[in-house]
Amino acid sequence: MAKALKHTPVKLAIVGGGAAGMFAAAVAAERKLPCVVFERKARLGSKVLMTANGRCNFAKDISAEQFLSDLGPAAPFAAKAVRECPPRKIIAGFKSLGVGLKRMADGRMFPADGKAATIVHAFGDLLRDNGVPIVANCPVAGIQPQKTGFIVATPNFTLWAEHVLLATGGVSYPKLGSTGDGQRFASELGHALVPYRPGLIGLETTDPRVVRRAGERFEEAQARVLDLSGRVLYAYRGEVDCETFGLSGAAVYNCQRFVEHWLREHPGRMADLTLEASFGGETVRLEHIRPRPVKEAIVTIGGVSLDDVDPDTMESRKVPGLYFAGEVLDLDGPTGGYNLSLAFATARLAVTSICRKI
Repeated sequence: MAKALKHTPVKLAIVGGGAAGMFAAAVAAERKLPCVVFERKARLGSKVLMTANGRCNFAKDISAEQFLSDLGPAAPFAAKAVRECPPRKIIAGFKSLGVGLKRMADGRMFPADGKAATIVHAFGDLLRDNGVPIVANCPVAGIQPQKTGFIVATPNFTLWAEHVLLATGGVSYPKLGSTGDGQRFASELGHALVPYRPGLIGLETTDPRVVRRAGERFEEAQARVLDLSGRVLYAYRGEVDCETFGLSGAAVYNCQRFVEHWLREHPGRMADLTLEASFGGETVRLEHIRPRPVKEAIVTIGGVSLDDVDPDTMESRKVPGLYFAGEVLDLDGPTGGYNLSLAFATARLAVTSICRKI
């Protein structure tokens, strides 16, 4: 007679196979922590594949302190994660996996072949070689705490896990899998959610100086945010692109992000701000700042409140054993590799914290 199999929980269930989920699984494999990855899409890294127009600017070659200085208000929350996993450690990690890298003059890092798929394949190869189970095309339907661990439910089966890491991303580009599942699970488990706003997104204008140049890109350009007195509150030198809907590009994106965070401190005062963009001999002034929809944003501003998460471990303050990483949190950075680095750093801290606990 065959011996009865013992039903034991997996040590860690990672919900989400994007940047944070893949990195978390890689760290778990390195630490010999048994885990399983759930991904609602048919493959890992769907959104990573489109970052930086398919080139994947995964980090910036700067110090941890410079990274945190650039981050803004969320820097104190992210400090431990970033210091333990600074951008240069991430860069070295990809080099160790045999990924050829290219450094831009401003420090932005890309795979040498200019293909985001190279980064995703590096993760896939590492997880395959370490036997990490990946359950793709399998959305998680719910997470229920138990006396010991959690029941993770899918439409077809349930799994018992000692710990759960929510790494489901924001709500931008929902067709790529970021549908807000993790935020919904967190809310159902008693966590506060900060309302969503678009981050790093283009701005709408019908100014003919922009519309007639749709499709043109200006590398040496600048955008500025001004208050009613004309004082410059924020400025960024970089790319400005003219689109059929208005303006985009790194300079515009970072100014738009600044505006969104400024409005948190000054709600209802959008009319107090003006944005100027200088490109190709023109200076265009937007008196009414109108961002494109959040579903088109590079990053989601808002998500699980940082007040409900321990920054030293990424563990929930509400539900022991539940962890968060990446864009599911109300945590975002400027354009230029910051947001992928944040996803990687918070994922690493979450997994190392679980290993320390075990």
